[in-house]
Amino acid sequence: MARTISSEKLTLFTYFISIIAIGTILLRMPAAWDGTEGLKFIDALFTSVSAVCVTGLITVDTALYSAFGKWVILALIQAGGLGIISFTTLYLAIPRGKISLRSVRLIKTSYIDAVEHKAEHIIRNIIVTTIILELIGTLFLYIGFKEVQEKNRFFISLFHSISAFCNAGFSLFTENLTGYHTNPMAAYSVIGLIILGGLGFVVVQDVGKRIAYGKKLTFHSKIVLSVTGFLIAGGAFLYFVFERNNTLAGVFGFDKLTAVLFQSVTTRTAGFNTVVQSQLTQPSQFITLPLMFTGGSPGSIAGGVKVTTVFIVFLTIFRSPDKEGNFRIGSKKIMRQTVTNANIFIMKALTILILSSFALILGEFLTGNERPVLPLLFESFSAFGTVGLSLGITPELTVFGKCAIIFTMFAGRVGLISMALPKLRKWEHAVDFPKGEVLIG
Repeated sequence: MARTISSEKLTLFTYFISIIAIGTILLRMPAAWDGTEGLKFIDALFTSVSAVCVTGLITVDTALYSAFGKWVILALIQAGGLGIISFTTLYLAIPRGKISLRSVRLIKTSYIDAVEHKAEHIIRNIIVTTIILELIGTLFLYIGFKEVQEKNRFFISLFHSISAFCNAGFSLFTENLTGYHTNPMAAYSVIGLIILGGLGFVVVQDVGKRIAYGKKLTFHSKIVLSVTGFLIAGGAFLYFVFERNNTLAGVFGFDKLTAVLFQSVTTRTAGFNTVVQSQLTQPSQFITLPLMFTGGSPGSIAGGVKVTTVFIVFLTIFRSPDKEGNFRIGSKKIMRQTVTNANIFIMKALTILILSSFALILGEFLTGNERPVLPLLFESFSAFGTVGLSLGITPELTVFGKCAIIFTMFAGRVGLISMALPKLRKWEHAVDFPKGEVLIG
């Protein structure tokens, strides 16, 4: 059975590495670049990894890519965004046409209990839902981007719609979406797409059934919606407190609400920004770190450690388990094994984040590019959470620093998924071991 687990993880890594390699080769082609200076290999690789891992961090201006290069980036975002659910399912289904019971366990990690045994049903639901939402988003953004030249307007709208729904944060505007909080159509279209992409297909379909047929929401959907709403509202409130006399000093009324709401939503692994992040107060920059680390929900395109995992970990902090080690929430209970898995997952994620942050800080220090710690930590959190927000230092990183961020983006996107894969065991040991007493606290 161990061979099966290794094979599943190998499939996952092979898929993402292959797409990244193809993307790097295509972006290195002269036809993909319109800049006055040639595109370096490290920058092409960085862009490819950032797009496939739907991060949005950039070392060169995306607007400098040619039309061909922009289409390549868009394809990489879509391929990366749908990767673990659709494409892994497609791989497992060919040529058998059906997914084995063991493979269903793999996909259930991202798709919860809504998994069917017929691969085509899963793929159809995901792809159709994605295309419909992205096309609707394109329509709204086409209206919102009224100042854009007509000949480029549809593609720019489509690009930003896919980038927003996939929580990628890539923008064809040099200044990203800075200033668009005064354009409600564009701002709220992006906000809506980010939220939908970050909720996950299970939750979106569950809400749809609730609206259409009056069915009750699942326990999972209730937790995701509640925690997501709390994080968005709480983040917006804190950004308002710390930015109302700073970056939002000249913004009033509804526009100020839009700005703080956009900032709170975009930290959930999206990476778009309507205000320059380096101009935020230090408390606002610090608040952004845990929001980027948390990310979206399981089964979604968003990165991060996921809202349900963070919810369960905080549950263990503020509540006590019953005698069996389970935690009660209303009329439901979260089993001890789920709680243990969540805590282990958080600890592994924090370990990767700490090591990657130290590697970035040490690398920049040893290469003579020493910087304050907060901007470098911000960069690492953003890369690990596949967010894409930056305090403006990404293009200035050394080659070593860029490599560190590339590793962090890959670990945040693929590594976290790999850690979440269920460990299947063919048999259990019949022999128990004596208890070892360890004092804690």
